[in-house]
Amino acid sequence: MNTVAIVDYGMGNLRSVAKAIEHVAPEARVLVTHQPALVASADRVVVPGQGAMPDCMRELAARGLLQSVIDATRRKPFLGICIGLQMLFDSSEEGGVSGLSVFGGRVRRFPAERMIGPNGVRLKVPHMGWNRVTQARPHALWQDIADGERFYFVHSYFVVPDDAALTAGRTEYGVDFTAAVAQDNIFAVQFHPEKSAQAGLALLGNFMRWKP
Repeated sequence: MNTVAIVDYGMGNLRSVAKAIEHVAPEARVLVTHQPALVASADRVVVPGQGAMPDCMRELAARGLLQSVIDATRRKPFLGICIGLQMLFDSSEEGGVSGLSVFGGRVRRFPAERMIGPNGVRLKVPHMGWNRVTQARPHALWQDIADGERFYFVHSYFVVPDDAALTAGRTEYGVDFTAAVAQDNIFAVQFHPEKSAQAGLALLGNFMRWKP
């Protein structure tokens, strides 16, 4: 049976993610868990997250989940969502906190001086709502999803990878920013697929079938 662990460190929209995955993969065993051993034994791992990066990193460490998440990024299909993307990088401007350093790069706040829309209206931070994602390159998780499809975002910070080749999707909101990254067995997104209607379900279904 295809088992997927949704990592519970008290900082994510866990039930919505679980329900969405159960919908697209009814044959799968979906575990919402804070137990490192279950994360280690699962076939696939999803790390969602919302809120402040310092809180997320603190709770991940307090529950003994840091190493199991790092191990998952090395060995099995891994999906990061929102903070689950941001924590993969070296550091964040949010609280000056260190991340997991799976990838080189920083997490930066939307620059106030650039928050002007194409019509001259000031853009609000956090970036909240639907926005288009341009696919930077082909990937199995983009299968049957139109380039420029809209996904749902809620965030004030975005990742800036050291290696531009990591970027798998981009979005425009005052600045052009990385909305998805991919390398080997890792795919991670700034948006929330569990809140993104059919396009989000398609991405989650692709993840559950993915064989990197």
